[in-house]
Amino acid sequence: MKYLKHLKVVLFHKYFVLVECWKRGMYWQGIVHDLSKFSPTEFIQSAKYFQGKRSPIAEAKDLAGYSAAWLHHKGVNKHHWEYWTDFYDGEIKPIEIPLKYLDEVVCDMIGASKAYLKGKYSPSEPLEYFLKNSPNWCMKNMDKTYIEARLRELIRK
Repeated sequence: MKYLKHLKVVLFHKYFVLVECWKRGMYWQGIVHDLSKFSPTEFIQSAKYFQGKRSPIAEAKDLAGYSAAWLHHKGVNKHHWEYWTDFYDGEIKPIEIPLKYLDEVVCDMIGASKAYLKGKYSPSEPLEYFLKNSPNWCMKNMDKTYIEARLRELIRK
């Protein structure tokens, strides 16, 4: 049953991201967004740790100390800031994220908010998530500024 519930969440998330991408003319990115979630590495572990109230990745990290699903996901999906980092000279170094992936980040945050908050979604939710979490993200400041500006535009509409 966990597998079906996890599949439902993934499909809702992909649907909402697809809609947001298509609004911005990003048709291919909307189609291929998060396809890796259907790979055995990601799907099996995420379904195993699915509880419905928090991320299965967080649950796996709490119980096992890491998430193989997350290591795979962030390594193959360019809309995650972690993809755009390198470890050099004892430090994690951020690399400038191309604009099309920054736009996909925005679509992902909106889609995730709509999928996970269900009927409780409001246009301020993605920005609140970003403001809460982005101080810990290793990104170029101009990339953070761009994402924040796009998320603030949602509230003004």
